Amino acid sequence: MNVMNATEPRELTYSEAIREAMDIALESDPRVVLMGEDIGVYGGAFQVTGDLVHKYGTDRVMDTPISELGGAGVAVGAALTGLRPIFEFQFSDFAALAMEQIVNQAAKLRYMLGGAVSVPLVMRFPAGSGTGAAAQHSQSIEAWLAHVPGLKVVQPSTPEDAKGLLLAALEDPDPVMIFEHKILYKSKGLVPAGHYTTPIGKAAVRREGADVSIVATSIMVHKALAAAETLAQEGIAAEVIDLRTVRPIDRETVLDSVRKTGRLLCVYEGVKTLGIGAEISAMVAESDAFDFLDAPIVRLGGAESPIPYNPELEKAVVPQVPDVLEASRGLVKGRL
Repeated sequence: MNVMNATEPRELTYSEAIREAMDIALESDPRVVLMGEDIGVYGGAFQVTGDLVHKYGTDRVMDTPISELGGAGVAVGAALTGLRPIFEFQFSDFAALAMEQIVNQAAKLRYMLGGAVSVPLVMRFPAGSGTGAAAQHSQSIEAWLAHVPGLKVVQPSTPEDAKGLLLAALEDPDPVMIFEHKILYKSKGLVPAGHYTTPIGKAAVRREGADVSIVATSIMVHKALAAAETLAQEGIAAEVIDLRTVRPIDRETVLDSVRKTGRLLCVYEGVKTLGIGAEISAMVAESDAFDFLDAPIVRLGGAESPIPYNPELEKAVVPQVPDVLEASRGLVKGRL
């Protein structure tokens, strides 16, 4: 963490930490503007923006029309002309309506114009299942955007990182996509006051262990940590790595852990096929860390299904703590 003028941490929710980051950015940099549907007086679909419109006015906190393509296009244009926009989607799923601007414009303009311009754009995506919002409002699509050269993609799992990664994203000259799990908005944690940044592209070892490496993203970090507590009581020491950034991936932290434990479990909410775990698995297979493996690599990802509305079915299609426990035990005890 890079700290400037930060003070002793206080307990904040994940959403409060994001709002504090935006408040700091708006106050300290006149180029920063917020854009999105219903982020003004309403405060955002998940109330993350809150009352910032009353503090900074509608010239800095701007409601956009109900058109993701149009709003995203305005944000890309604003970034090209010198502003530092933060664009909020109501749900990450709605990025599908704006892929032209995200994938064909924001991600490629620096390259297509020979480096003459940059697109310092931040986009925020409330993502993930667990709210009963069903198939079109519950997806985890970070792997879609992580496939695109020119974009950086992050998934903070704690309030501290939610604030630090957003402030880091605002300092980046290229587009940064931030996926915020909706279930985490009310989670609490210690967050330093003032300005600090969490480095993009650097994973965090949340728990050290010698028996199995669990590489997880977003809310799955918390499920992995819960599983690790139970595993410890059984004599299995799981190392839990919070990837934090899925593009670019912190190769060395992952590979160093695999060399130490000899076993790898990837846990993520997005659909298993072609997901983040597939990239992590290939990365290990193509490195010298492969020679240290004592068991096959295991991926735990979402089922090949849209997210159901029924709460029990909704839980069934994404990894849960018992799934992490079963896979970890199988890896360590040679049951796979």
